[in-house]
Amino acid sequence: MNAQLIAVLALAAGTYVFRLAGPLLHGRVQLPVRVQELLTDGATVLLVALLATGALMAGQEFAGWARPAGVLAGGVLAWRRAPFAVVVVGAAAVTGVLRLAGVP
Repeated sequence: MNAQLIAVLALAAGTYVFRLAGPLLHGRVQLPVRVQELLTDGATVLLVALLATGALMAGQEFAGWARPAGVLAGGVLAWRRAPFAVVVVGAAAVTGVLRLAGVP
């Protein structure tokens, strides 16, 4: 076998073990409340960082003002509990109108 196939099989096995560990350890491992809070906060920070880099950057450069404005509009719609389709179409519409108006 070549090295790439071995690496893929090792990663597949590791992924399967991680997915299997959750149901097997569900009732046996109790995390302290503070650890659960830190994990929740860490997941939130990672999602916000992903959102920020996706909204503000296009490769190595700033994406322009239209994309962050569309993301902000989608965030406001989601915060107001609009349906998912309305959030997506609203964000795309704001971005499209701004780009049509010449905003980069």
